[in-house]
Amino acid sequence: FVKPKVDFSHDLEIVEGRHPVLAALLPSGTFVANSLTLNARDPQILILTGPNMAGKSTYLRQNALIALLAQIGSFVPAKSARIGIVDKILTRIGAQDALAQGDSTFMVEMKETSHILRSATVRSLVVLDEVGRGTSTFDGISIAWAVLEHLHSSYEAKEGEGARGPRTLFATHYFELTELAKTLPGVVNGNVEVKEWSGAEGRTEVVFLHKIGEGPADRSYGIHVAALAGLPAQLISRAQKILSGLENESASGRLSSSVVRGEASASPELPLFEENPVLRTLKLLNPETMTPIEALQALNALKKQI
Repeated sequence: FVKPKVDFSHDLEIVEGRHPVLAALLPSGTFVANSLTLNARDPQILILTGPNMAGKSTYLRQNALIALLAQIGSFVPAKSARIGIVDKILTRIGAQDALAQGDSTFMVEMKETSHILRSATVRSLVVLDEVGRGTSTFDGISIAWAVLEHLHSSYEAKEGEGARGPRTLFATHYFELTELAKTLPGVVNGNVEVKEWSGAEGRTEVVFLHKIGEGPADRSYGIHVAALAGLPAQLISRAQKILSGLENESASGRLSSSVVRGEASASPELPLFEENPVLRTLKLLNPETMTPIEALQALNALKKQI
């Protein structure tokens, strides 16, 4: 534990931080320490992707706890820490319903997210874990996307101080959200690293390294986690076939008969947030100025892109 530096900046700089409880419970030297750098402009928002069980939620919690410990006058579990004063730590972690109030898990999630967005300031620390997972995929992505945009740019005019918005840690399995780092300044991607190799009988083996790296993750490894949990081998094999089929299906939102039968389709998946090249080509065509031969040639070119 070290003495943190607490000042009036918007910085949150933690070097080799640890979870104060888990690090104490695990055998000495086995907890993997991770660093964090955030401020109210750049980087302001960290979008964290990676496999289940890899340590995303632990990383979110430990940084929130370090900020809290620093401001109550405690030493913190890190190599060094500089904490710009945080006025609120606002979190949405875990899943629960409220049966007595008639609220579903998703409704509770939305109410808590609403409270966070209305209560946050540029001095707040916002921690969100898998917002939008309680509804359909497209609805969830859309809500999570809009929440990130709101956190990014809806506070500067109200709060000033040369800041853009609250420092934010946002863990998600929606890899589409990582595209925001390309369009919103101050948004960066991080991932929990995984080591993957081919094991016995050609099976893919994975080890979760619990280390935070730069850039987005490329997979969730959900089926591997299911196998580690002891689901039957036949079920795991069937899940892999269904996944292969889904990955090759068009973005119609429906399971085709080939997927239901476990057969992979050869049709490519339409990008969710990027314009499809076929649609882009169609928009450039002007049928009124084309000859019949040119129209046939254009149709043939489009067919080759499908």
